[in-house]
Amino acid sequence: MTPLHRMFFHFSELPLTLRVVYTGGLVVLGVGYLFAMIHIYVSHAGRDGEPGLSVADLVLAYSGSEEETRLEAALRGSMSGMLPVHERGVVFDWIRHGAERERYESQIKPILEQRCLACHDGSNPAVASLVNYAEVARLVDPDTGMSASTLIRVSHIHLFGITFIFFLMGLVFSHAYVRPVWLKASIAGTPFVMITVDIASWYLTKLYVPFAWIIAASGGLMAAAFAAMWLVSMYQLWFYRLPAHLVRDRGPDL
Repeated sequence: MTPLHRMFFHFSELPLTLRVVYTGGLVVLGVGYLFAMIHIYVSHAGRDGEPGLSVADLVLAYSGSEEETRLEAALRGSMSGMLPVHERGVVFDWIRHGAERERYESQIKPILEQRCLACHDGSNPAVASLVNYAEVARLVDPDTGMSASTLIRVSHIHLFGITFIFFLMGLVFSHAYVRPVWLKASIAGTPFVMITVDIASWYLTKLYVPFAWIIAASGGLMAAAFAAMWLVSMYQLWFYRLPAHLVRDRGPDL
């Protein structure tokens, strides 16, 4: 059996206060990750017109669709809950029939003023403005997915944020007793590889849509690694104790 590294300290050997701090951090990170998964689902699910989140939804989110405009994509995806079904139908019908200005003034403008202008009033440069016909008309051009500027902005946020989250998770998880050691190291290292692959695939999907499968796979592996580290750490924090002979037989190796 591989001996314990001389610098390894199991959760059961840590002070009570440190274990409480680790537990609180795990709980908050777990809730935060859950809400992140919900956000991904709400933002992308249903873009292809079918319920649930699918690879086709990811293709539409990152690569766009020649058959669908940006406004339609938003109303089928992240903004689907902002308009009642019959009002979305009116907007879709207006787009399919040429998005004429006269019909915009009589039918579309009142809907947007009532449902959308609280956020889309032009005051936030990061949010599309729907104040007038000219601005709305720009959103009924073919959907090309996320723009390069949006991808760059979201990329640096994710690279810093996800790295920080999994760095903390890895530090906590390092106190868990898991054998073989290569499995423990693989679980801890997987998220850092997957976030890099995931973000690279955002850009590559715009060039070749099958890369959307890699987005889905890398996101799934990150979630699996998070769940494994969270569950093992939480269990061993309070319910597992190292056998006495392991504590006595510490060695120089991992």
